[in-house]
Amino acid sequence: MFIQTISEAEAEGKLRNIYEGDQKSMGYVPNHARVFSLRPEVLETWRAFQGSIRKNLRLRRYELVTLAAAMALNCRYCILAHGTILIKNGVSVDQLRMILTDFNDAGLERDEVAMMEFARKIILNANKITKADVDALRVFNLEDAEILDITLTATMRSFASKTFDALGAEPDTVYAELEHQLSDLLPD
Repeated sequence: MFIQTISEAEAEGKLRNIYEGDQKSMGYVPNHARVFSLRPEVLETWRAFQGSIRKNLRLRRYELVTLAAAMALNCRYCILAHGTILIKNGVSVDQLRMILTDFNDAGLERDEVAMMEFARKIILNANKITKADVDALRVFNLEDAEILDITLTATMRSFASKTFDALGAEPDTVYAELEHQLSDLLPD
């Protein structure tokens, strides 16, 4: 990383508790946690914010929207992390490759493609979102609260991905195999 972070051995107080929780739940301390190690209260708040958004969307929808945002942001770490979650929840590596190549032609449901396109547009040109873009989601019977959840997912990913990339957080070693399988499709 480009900044000094606090190691597991040096962690105290709140950070130590976070690291121990990560070790217990994931089996390792992820690099995204290390990025925030100098400000554990920000990590705690970010995770709570992320959780408050995630609980309102079905897992697959949340992960596809997150993946679309990560792709538009060119965030290797987030593409791998959220691609891994999709694979653990029924998406094959081949389909993930298709999603990364062109999610419009990857065998996804039409509403999933629409949500991903909306998330992509938020990342690339949020100021160009129009009522027509929102109405395109309503065609799939998405309610305003769901559209807000999709928007929050994309904008929250922007915060996270830009933080990780700006400070040089590398993908965790647990993603090495997937990184190898997708290497030709991942951003530098």
